[in-house]
Amino acid sequence: MPDVRFENLLVISVVAVLAPLLIGFAPRLRIPSVVIEIVAGVVVGPSVLGWVHIDLPVQILAVIGLAFLLFLSGLEIDLHQLGGPILLKSVLGYVTTLALGLAVGFAFSSTGVVSSPLLFAITLSATSLGLIVPVLKDAHQLTGRVGQTAISAATVADFSAIALLSLVFSGSGASPGAKIVLLVGFAVLVLAIAIAVARAGRSMSLGGVLDRLQDTTAQIRVRLTIVLLVGFVALAERFGLESILGAFIAGAVVSLLDRDAGSHPNFRLKLEAIGFGFLVPVFFVSSGVRLDLRALVEQPSAILRVPLILVALLLIRGIPALWFSSALGRRDTLAVALLQATSLPFIVTASQIGVLTGRISAVSATTLVCAGLLSVLIFPSIALGLLRQPQDV
Repeated sequence: MPDVRFENLLVISVVAVLAPLLIGFAPRLRIPSVVIEIVAGVVVGPSVLGWVHIDLPVQILAVIGLAFLLFLSGLEIDLHQLGGPILLKSVLGYVTTLALGLAVGFAFSSTGVVSSPLLFAITLSATSLGLIVPVLKDAHQLTGRVGQTAISAATVADFSAIALLSLVFSGSGASPGAKIVLLVGFAVLVLAIAIAVARAGRSMSLGGVLDRLQDTTAQIRVRLTIVLLVGFVALAERFGLESILGAFIAGAVVSLLDRDAGSHPNFRLKLEAIGFGFLVPVFFVSSGVRLDLRALVEQPSAILRVPLILVALLLIRGIPALWFSSALGRRDTLAVALLQATSLPFIVTASQIGVLTGRISAVSATTLVCAGLLSVLIFPSIALGLLRQPQDV
């Protein structure tokens, strides 16, 4: 048996348990557990206490946790709800986001704050769909006009940001033109697989077997979903794209195919239990462990960048909400702007890819993640307060 030690994973697992317990005992904090997990990772990591280091078991589980996080994000997408004017405005909003992001990125680049304006723009162009959905639920706006607008905008932003990151900044050495061809080929193959799975799902005999085995030790629906997730991740890597694109699309495909939830009501709960109960917290805590907080503290100029990036995030993702102002009131438009500017998981992912590819320094990655942490702490709370107020006339 290989000499593998689990002390680091044990500490991370304990942190993953304590984070939601802390919030449970202090519900008025209204802080997402992901923030506690990342901050706790910083504390137990080399930057502060030095109790945890990223070894092989943690590294492997963190990569799988990232894939599952993107898969669960894709699972949140309801493709049947996308369409019409909201989808068009969401696309226009994302184009506006990229334009603003490039403008801010080049401005920061001229002062030495940013080395890659395009990567900066893409990193700040996504919205944390998994973080804004609970806010909309608390405000009883999830199925209303505000909720559908925010979810549509977040869906377009998340998918576009992941696709662009994979297309432009993947580790593949292929040219941009070749990457576009590979992306189209990947999309065609995914579509073919989705159609084949959908046709197989209509088989009465297969459906009967799935229903019979879904809640036994076979957990057949979960196993089939894992095969689809791993298959799409492997397929994306084979096409020279980022694995996160395959994971996200796998979630979207499962969401599209999973229309008969009445026959398997616990299916998504099981997937969330695997992801949020084990794998995803490992990714977030280990992300905190990786943050180079000492370098950030040692460079006062880097600390000053954090509020600048936070403001940039609000402008880049908030201003495009004006596309919805004709359909929403001023209050709801501002709330959607704040929700759109709430971003953390993708910032963590993109900054890590930037560090691995040499396009972002460790200090810059830390400033980006810190700004994302502040966006999660500040923007949803303000948006929730606005949504609970009477609508303006």
